[in-house]
Amino acid sequence: MATLVLQIPDESLVQKVKQACKMIVGVTSVKIQKPTKGKEYDITKTAGYREAMDDVKNGRVYHADSVDDMFKQILGEEAFSKIRSSHV
Repeated sequence: MATLVLQIPDESLVQKVKQACKMIVGVTSVKIQKPTKGKEYDITKTAGYREAMDDVKNGRVYHADSVDDMFKQILGEEAFSKIRSSHV
C-alpha cells in the first residue's frame, strides 16, 4: 500500500482536501495529522549520540583513506584480497 503525504499550510482547507481525497477511487483511508507543537528533535539528547561522543573522547575511532582501506581494516588484508579478487 502506498502512502501520500500532503502539507497544507492553510488549515481552513484541510477538511475540504480530506473530503476531496475520499472521493478518489481507490483511496481507503484519509487521516489528518496536526503538526507537533513542541520541542524540535535534538539528536544530542539520544543515547546513540552520547555513545558516539564517548567513543571519540576515549579514542575509539578509526580513519580510512578509502572504502577499500576501511574494508581492509575491518576484514583484514587476506580476507579483503579474497573478496576483492572474486568480485572483480
